[in-house]
Amino acid sequence: MVNRKFYQNLPKVSLPLSEVIKDPRFFHIVPKDWSVVVADVKDSTIAMQNGLHNEVNLAATGGIVSVLNALKKQPLEYKTPYFFGGDGVNFLVPNEIERTVMNALKLHSKHVLDTFDLVLRIGVMGVSPITATGRQIRICKYKLNQYLTIPIVLGTGLKYAENHIKETYQEDNLAALKRTPVNLKGMECRWDEVAPEQKESKVVCLLVACDDDLKQNTVYARVISKINTIFGTLDTRQPITTPMLKLDATIAKIRKEMYARIGRYSLPYLIKNWLITRFGVIYFKYFKRGKDYVFQVSQLSDTLMIDGTINTVMKGTTAQIEQLTVFLDGMEQQGALQYGLHITYASVMSCYIQDGKENHIHFVDGTEGGYTAASQVLKIK
Repeated sequence: MVNRKFYQNLPKVSLPLSEVIKDPRFFHIVPKDWSVVVADVKDSTIAMQNGLHNEVNLAATGGIVSVLNALKKQPLEYKTPYFFGGDGVNFLVPNEIERTVMNALKLHSKHVLDTFDLVLRIGVMGVSPITATGRQIRICKYKLNQYLTIPIVLGTGLKYAENHIKETYQEDNLAALKRTPVNLKGMECRWDEVAPEQKESKVVCLLVACDDDLKQNTVYARVISKINTIFGTLDTRQPITTPMLKLDATIAKIRKEMYARIGRYSLPYLIKNWLITRFGVIYFKYFKRGKDYVFQVSQLSDTLMIDGTINTVMKGTTAQIEQLTVFLDGMEQQGALQYGLHITYASVMSCYIQDGKENHIHFVDGTEGGYTAASQVLKIK
């Protein structure tokens, strides 16, 4: 029997994160009839150096949006864990919807190539051949707050699949394919860059990797505990704060979203969404429901992702960042982990809005390369 509801049926855990990570009882082995699906922007570092940071983020966000929209059309309800990494996204899916997911991503890859001239590598690898190598994929459904629940994965299996797919990727002749509309309904990018409230604070993009499946839980629990001690709770170090959220209502911003979403120029789209955004500036500032929505944006901002590595965006002072660096250097010298760090002045968001209530999610990265810049530091190590 296919374990299609495996993730959907997992219990939500809401204890302190360091306690959850440390305790293997909260993690469940992903079924062998599931697969890892990867979508990753090729040469993302070069693209960002050429000023295409926003386009790279939108290519990754669009991968999530295209898949979730495609799954809405399925006769059965699927809850698919996904992991946003700035320049790519990984999914865990039951094998019976693998083709649906891959078809959606193939259409999106064509869209990304035509719109941004970027190559979105996609591929799939079954959980069974991954775990046959001795690598693990263990998952927990973690409730961050009353609005946001995220998947957490421990084990090196997900990253093994990602690296294998990237290394063995062979480009499809997408340019020869007929352009077919991809369903990116709900993808938006109308928030301006979000700087910390305190002028002395910076935005930190941190990646931490431990390649020992048996030690990850204790190593990562120590790291999370230390981050809490230095920077405070997740709410305290949250880089997306309500007072600093401002809509970018310029035509240029709407035009960029227009091409990312529909891949062409459309005057009706431009005018309609510019007017909506101009009204949104007033609505979010003066109306109670608008103010409630802006608060939810901070609560539904995805600033922590654990997919076998820790990926997090947070704010902190120079002194706090130095404390963290000293701690991580010490653990790295002991051989417990490796890390990559990128420090910048603000956060950026790309969004998937299904309604104006609580059904929206905001993917957070740092400016000036963000996660991709941090990953380059980690790769060098």
